[in-house]
Amino acid sequence: MNGINALGHLALKVRDLEASAKFYRDQVGFAEMDRLKHDNGNTWLIYLRITDTQFLELMISDSPDPAPADGATGTTHFCFAIDDLDVEAARLTTNGIKLTSQIKLGEDGNRGAWIEDPDGNRIELMEMNPDCLQYKAIRALKVGN
Repeated sequence: MNGINALGHLALKVRDLEASAKFYRDQVGFAEMDRLKHDNGNTWLIYLRITDTQFLELMISDSPDPAPADGATGTTHFCFAIDDLDVEAARLTTNGIKLTSQIKLGEDGNRGAWIEDPDGNRIELMEMNPDCLQYKAIRALKVGN
């Protein structure tokens, strides 16, 4: 194993910082940790807590970081691991988030569903099955070490 041990944060460039903050903070349920401001006092980045070691950064589109070039390849979606997908889907629906797909069993052996944020970013919700493809692969790697 290399020295990388986790995904620390995901940074999303958004059109409307407050709308995205409302979605991820108030509807999804991530705690807001901090805000970075320009010299003029305008917020350009909001940190949200996913776990104690994983964060989501929301950046307004006029942030100092460059935007991806038009037509560039990039991320198609990101995934949140869910303990109980039925419970979480019901909670998200109650909070005004519409599932863009029904809950179903994926080819990898996990149950999943999809939602979208205010900018149209596709978010996979995945309930990991103890006998799924990913966990089988991890067990095989551990046996090989």
